[in-house]
Order: sequence, then structure tokens, then C-alpha cells
Amino acid sequence: MDKGRRPRVKSSFRLVGALGVLVLGIGLWWLATGTPLLRNVTGEEQILPQVRGAGHLISGWLRPYPRTDATLPVTHVGMNPFCVNTFLQNEVEPEKVERALQLVQQAGFTWIRQEFPWEDIEIHGKGDFEDRRNPPYHSAWDKYDRIVDLAARYHVRIIARLSNPPAWSRAKGDAVGPMAPPDNLDDYGDFVEAVVRRYRGRIHTYQIWNEPNIYPEWGNQPVSPEGYTALLRVAYTRAKAVDPNVVILSAPLAPTIELTGRDLNDFLFLQRMYDAGARDYFDVLSVQDYGLWSGPLDRRMRPRVLNFSRPLYIRDIMIRNGDGNKAIWASEVGWNSAPEGVPANYGRTSEALRARYAVEAFRRAQDEWPWMGVMCYWFLKQADDREKDQSQYYFRLLEPDFTPLPAYRALREAAHQPPILGVGYHPPDHYALSYQGSWKNLSVPNGTTAPLRSGRQGAELSFRLRGDGVDFNFLPGEGAGLVQVQVDDRQPATWNIGPATPPVAEEQHKLRGLGGGEHDVHLTVLRGPVNLGGITVSRDWWSWLQYLFAR
Repeated sequence: MDKGRRPRVKSSFRLVGALGVLVLGIGLWWLATGTPLLRNVTGEEQILPQVRGAGHLISGWLRPYPRTDATLPVTHVGMNPFCVNTFLQNEVEPEKVERALQLVQQAGFTWIRQEFPWEDIEIHGKGDFEDRRNPPYHSAWDKYDRIVDLAARYHVRIIARLSNPPAWSRAKGDAVGPMAPPDNLDDYGDFVEAVVRRYRGRIHTYQIWNEPNIYPEWGNQPVSPEGYTALLRVAYTRAKAVDPNVVILSAPLAPTIELTGRDLNDFLFLQRMYDAGARDYFDVLSVQDYGLWSGPLDRRMRPRVLNFSRPLYIRDIMIRNGDGNKAIWASEVGWNSAPEGVPANYGRTSEALRARYAVEAFRRAQDEWPWMGVMCYWFLKQADDREKDQSQYYFRLLEPDFTPLPAYRALREAAHQPPILGVGYHPPDHYALSYQGSWKNLSVPNGTTAPLRSGRQGAELSFRLRGDGVDFNFLPGEGAGLVQVQVDDRQPATWNIGPATPPVAEEQHKLRGLGGGEHDVHLTVLRGPVNLGGITVSRDWWSWLQYLFAR
């Protein structure tokens, strides 16, 4: 090669490279300023963080993506997901407890996650449920009975968090930390049994402990996945012995990358729980899902970055351990609006942006995560403003005097919108499904999914979906069935459903090419019975792209 021509070749490469960088820069600028796509994939609000986030997103594609199996049937999903954390035990006046639950109901929250602190119920010693801290002495159950009664009055379900052991449960008292586990796990088992027995038929969901993978939730000692699993085993066994129908939630693991011993990465902690046999001792796995420094649409998957997408990694760990049929519930979800002058320990958003993020979080889970069940916003209110100089105070939805903040109003509007089925499998008892006519529940053959819905002639089903296709899973019935399905104003499809004898496998009937966006679906049973085992919504790559551009 002519040595004299090399500089010209190098110059050409430099020119092409510069032009490529320029084109890429112009493209990213256009995406950041002209469309919502970059915000919808990075969760960032400003151009430069969006561009940087796009680079992180692209680099993330070089690593294996978490497996989530959106079409896998999952238990304990499909209920109304709107939940909020409450501290009703701290309200002195009973009228304020009732006012709080009124506002919970008015906002459309159908769940509260409420603490039942062991130290506040079995206060002075083993088996002692009288409160003698201040006269007049009274039953320590009184305030919790009131909470349970009022929640029932306002049609709000309770997730009872059972944590915070009393000092008497440890020989060293609070010297090992006020939240350290008891010396004798059976003492905790007795407390769990007492709560479940007292509220049998009124509280159906219990959470065992809180954030055992970080300090100080496991006391002044190294955290222990094996120790927590042993505690979980005792609690699960004792609760189920009293009421086999209760749903037991594992403690939510705090998202952290720490490996210090007193704090342990949530992924490693969970895997060691599975290794210790935890799979058999919870019905739902809990997570904490804070957005922190980016919004809920941040899709960057980086193990050492804490963002709203982190539950996808947790879901992957569950599937790898053969536990993919269980749901994940988010015990705490939220963004922080600490004002200037208060440390931004949990990120800092404006009140208006926090309101938008709250709604987008629930919608993203509804649209994309069919394995996510209840999501509890952190939190409703504090009894007073004594913590207003601390960042954790600024997650609240209401001021102590019940003044609503923008996030409360935004969630109230969102919770009252008609529900929509997003991508993935949805059980036949999903709250977005509207049944009319002669339908009944049937028992589940393998116990892994929600009860079947069996419809006879004239029975109807209506729902709205956001996707490109829909599959109906039918199980064999008493005879040959016939259904008609119409999507929007398209030509209806008519399907024959096989009988149980001779034996036929589960039938799946599909509709494809619906186009991106939302669609109304109406099913009519022309000849029954037919047994509906679930509905799966799909979205092809083009519809996904439309979805990301349109949000």
C-alpha cells in the first residue's frame, strides 16, 4: 500500500466517525426534545440524564435480561392493587383513625398495610396483653380492635405487619437493638398465633417482619437469611394452624447493594433464604420498590443501580428457584419531596412530579408486570409533624391535619379509573373482568391458579385490554361449548370448546393483530358450560414501540 495515502484513509474514517457521532447526537436530541421515548425508557426528566440513561440502557442489553415469564399463571394477583401504608396505631383520638380510613376509602385504596407491633400488644411480659404504661390501664388490644372494626366498616382490607419485638423477648433487652429477633422463636410464634386467632375471619393477610436484610431491622448484629427463614417457618406454621386460609407474606427486602454484614444485598439474601428452605413458608414474596433518583419508567437493568425496575431481578430469582407461580407484592412504593434544607436521603422530587410518578408506577405495573399484586404507597400520613426535619417525613400523602397533597389527589383519580388488562397472564377472577349472567367458580384441578369460571348459555364477560393480541384459555367442560368473542367493532370470532370426555387438553383460542392501544372485548357463551382458566394479553414489538412512544 502507498504509505502516502494512509493519512487520507485515516481522515476519511475520522470524518465518517464524526458524522456518525453527529447523527447519533442529533437523533438523541430529537428523541429527548421531540418525543417522550427517552423519558419513557430512562425515567429521567432532563435531556442530558436521558441521553446518559439511554447509554446505560444500551449497555444493559449486553447482559442477560431477567427472566420474568409473563405468561406463567401466578397466585394472589388480579385483585385491586391500590394500597397505602398507615400508622393508625399512633393516632391518639379515635376520631382521627376513622377520618384516616374515610380518606383511604375515598381515594379508592382497597388495602392498608398496618403495623401490629409486638412490643405494643404483648408489652410487659409473656402472655400479658394489658397496657400499664399510663393510667388508666386497659387492654392492649383495644386500639387494634378499633382499627380492624373501622377498616371493615369502610371496606378496606388489612395487611397486618407483625414485627418489633418487646425488650422482654431478649435476655439482653434492647442492648442488642430494639428490633432484634427474640431469643426464643416460639415466643414470636405464640404472638403470631394470638393475633391470627383474635382476628380470624377479619384479617386474612399477614406479613412476617420487615427488611431483615438491613440494619437496624435485625438488631445490632449481622443479618442472617437463615435466621430469618427459621423465624418465617415458625410464624407460617403457627398462623396456618389457626387459619389455613390466611395469606402469609415474606418480609419485604430492602433494595441495597451493600455486603457489609449488617446490610446484605437483597438478591443474595433472597437466594440464601431459598437455600435455607424458605420457599415452603410464604405465599407471596414482598419487596420494597422505591424510585429514589429516577421515575417509574426507568427501564435500566443494572444490578448495582436502585430503581423502580429492581423487582424484575427478584422475579428472576424466584423463577430460578422454581417459585414462579407466586406473586410479588410491593410493600412500600414512593418518591420523596424533601424540601431544600432537608437531606435528600431518598431522592428529591417536586410535589407535582411525585404525584405523576405515583400514578405512573401503578400503571406500569398494571401494564407490564402481571406477576405483581398489591402495591402499597408509602405512606398516608403521620400523626404529627415532629419528623418534618427528616427526609422520611416527605413521603406522605396527607399532612397531619389531613390536608391532601397532590400525590393523594392524583392517586385518588387513578384508582377510580376503569381497570385495564396489561400484557401477560391474568386469572379468571381478575378485578378488571366484568361477568354477567350465569357464571360460577369451580375448584382448581392442580391448585396453582385462581378458581375457574364456568359459564352457561347466555353468560357474558367484558373487559378492556392494552395490547396487540389476546388468548383465552379454556378447560374441558361437561359437554361441547360454543363462545363468541368480539373485539371493538371487528367481525366476531366463534369458537367450539371441546368436552371433557373424551379427554382433551386445555384449549387456547387466540386473537392477533388487534393493533396497539386499548381494545374492548366482549365474550358471550352461546352454548355451555365453558370453563375459563385465564386470559393472556400479548404485545408484539411494533405495539411495544407504539406503547413507549405514546405514554
